[in-house]
Amino acid sequence: MDYATLLTESQDGICTITLNRPKAMNALSRETLTEVKQAVSSAIADTNVKVIILTGSGEKAFVAGADISELSKEDARTGRGFAAFGQDVFNTIERATKPVIAAVNGFALGGGCELAMACHMRIASENAKFGQPEVNLGIIPGYGGTQRLPRLVGLGRAMELVLTGDLIDAQEAYRIGLVNKVVAPGEALEIAKQLAGKIIAKSEIAVKYSLQAMEIVPQTGLQEGLNHEAALFGLCCGSSDFKEGTQAFLEKRKPEFKGE
Repeated sequence: MDYATLLTESQDGICTITLNRPKAMNALSRETLTEVKQAVSSAIADTNVKVIILTGSGEKAFVAGADISELSKEDARTGRGFAAFGQDVFNTIERATKPVIAAVNGFALGGGCELAMACHMRIASENAKFGQPEVNLGIIPGYGGTQRLPRLVGLGRAMELVLTGDLIDAQEAYRIGLVNKVVAPGEALEIAKQLAGKIIAKSEIAVKYSLQAMEIVPQTGLQEGLNHEAALFGLCCGSSDFKEGTQAFLEKRKPEFKGE
C-alpha cells in the first residue's frame, strides 16, 4: 500500500515504517497518525513480518512533535477528541502482538517522544533529543506522555520533564531508562535491525506470549500478573516450538523454530 506521509519496506521478517515529512521534521498530522495506524496494523496482520521498526526520514528528527498548524485550531470541545485519536493510534503500537522498535534518529519531542514510548524498545542516535515541551504551548502531553513517561523513568523524573518542558540528550535518556541503547549518529536504524534479527531468531510463539505477559504490567497487581503469566506459560508448553526448543537443548544443537 502506498502512503502519502510514510515509507514502508519489508525485508527478512522486518517491516520498517519511516515517517516521511522531512520539511515538517516528520510532525504528526492527523493524516500521518491515520497512516501510522494503518501501516502498523497491516504489518501485524502480515504473517511474513516478525518485527516492526518505526523511524523518521532525514537526520534531524524522528518526530519533532504534533503538527502545530492543526493543533492550534483545537478548542475545549474538540481538544479531547484530538488527544483521544492520537492515544488510540499509540495504543495500537503498544498492544501490538509483534515487537515494535523505535529507531530514534533525531528530535523526539512531544508527540514524537510519546510515539517512541509507545514502542516496546527504543534505540537512540547520539544526536537524539527527547522531551515533553507541551507546557510551552499552554497544554499538557495528550498522546500518553503523562502516563507512559512515569512508568518508564519514575514519577519524580517524569514530573520534572513534563512540568519544565526541558529537553534531554540521548545519554541522559539512557541513564534514566527512557531508551535501551545509544549509538553513533546514523546507526540507529541498523542497530534496530540487528536487535530485530536477534528477536526473529527466537520462537515466535514465545515472543508473542512474552509481549502479552508484560503488556498488562501497568494495569494489574502482582498476583493477577502472575496468574496471567502462568496461563501463557502453559500455552507455550503446548506448542511445537517448546518441544523443539527443549529437544534442541538436550541434543546440544540450534533449535529450528516454526512459530507453531
